[in-house]
Amino acid sequence: MSEQPDVYRQLAREIFLHALNECSIDRAFDKHISSDRGILRIGDDLFDTKAYGRVFVVSIGKAAHTMVRALVDRTGPHEGIVAATSDPEPMLPGFGYFKGGHPLPNEDSVRAGSAILRALQWQTESSLVIYLISGGGSAVCELPVADISLHDLIKTYRALVHCGAPIAEINAVRKHLSAVKGGRMAQAAARAQQVSVLVSDVPEGALDSLASGPTMPDSSTVEDCYSVAARYDLLPQLPDSVRTLFEHRLLEETPKVDDPAFSGARYWNVLSNATAVKAAVEYAASKGFAVEVDNSCDDWDYARAADYLLDRLRHLRKGVSRACIISGGEVTVKVTNGGVGGRNQQFALYCASKIAGENITVLSAGTDGVDGNSTAAGAVADGTTVIRSQRANVSLQTALAGFDAFPLFKAIDDAILTGPTGNNVRDLRVLLAY
Repeated sequence: MSEQPDVYRQLAREIFLHALNECSIDRAFDKHISSDRGILRIGDDLFDTKAYGRVFVVSIGKAAHTMVRALVDRTGPHEGIVAATSDPEPMLPGFGYFKGGHPLPNEDSVRAGSAILRALQWQTESSLVIYLISGGGSAVCELPVADISLHDLIKTYRALVHCGAPIAEINAVRKHLSAVKGGRMAQAAARAQQVSVLVSDVPEGALDSLASGPTMPDSSTVEDCYSVAARYDLLPQLPDSVRTLFEHRLLEETPKVDDPAFSGARYWNVLSNATAVKAAVEYAASKGFAVEVDNSCDDWDYARAADYLLDRLRHLRKGVSRACIISGGEVTVKVTNGGVGGRNQQFALYCASKIAGENITVLSAGTDGVDGNSTAAGAVADGTTVIRSQRANVSLQTALAGFDAFPLFKAIDDAILTGPTGNNVRDLRVLLAY
């Protein structure tokens, strides 16, 4: 066992914090968005704002406040609606604000969805609608179809979040239960010119899962929803109003790529998990580590992902003095009883149970700064975590079985506490062997 494991725990934190800094929204907007004499540049598209009678902005998700401020800073005042998970600091003139829930919707989520849909239906051929979309948008902005109450919607979301399904499958169901998701927001503003600026927290190539794809053609189908419900035995967990839609196959299809609403729509993904991974790799390499990127366990169960990555790390370590694996994306956790924690802390705690006494450090954290129902972004663990938790009179196995990782990591000062970052580009895992 290394004599200075705390050095490597600190190094793992530095790698993560460096990646956070490098994937900032301000940096991304500096590169992709600007305005000069009325000409708005978004990506490679140019929009003459003087030619539009109205420019309307919709910003939703965990990064909604950061994104709308970054837009206004670079392009000047606008009007629109913002739905985020926190209060704005400060509020911008011309915008209506809603504080939606996450990971479960609340009353403001539904108010936001209703307000946005009404505003979009008023847009005309002379309107330019700019969407700023980030992860978390599925819960913070919602308007259910049919006669689904907020109570039933929350129960449905809870069942989906805890069933162990990957995000694309969860969002397929969300889309078909929503009046604003799965391209239906774009449908409401079909007469307007539309452009979406995306900060992605979904797998590469699955952008229509971001915030459940409110402005994009939906690649999922009602048949996918029925399959997901069967695969994860969801029907017994769903309220009557939602279960009936599945049992009688009453879900309505979402708009697809040939829908006229998308004929003039444009999309720019300005920031994603790949940015964070690249920054982490560069920092680890600068510290003398042989670095390998392995994102293949994206959307795997946390225990399977941990076993796989630890095996890869031990194999890499055989040929070098200091080895590092950087892994982006998210793991899944099927919660069977509720403690305080999240997928990142559960992953780190499981790793701790497998690396006791070894010269290995593992960090797993979310770039949004919030892991599950805890106040931590994630946690760092190493070969001393088991013994240090024993000294703190906290049972690692009890915490692991009870999905109660946060109290343990807090007790040994290994929880990563960043606070909400105003950003969200998925999770980052850093594994070091030395």
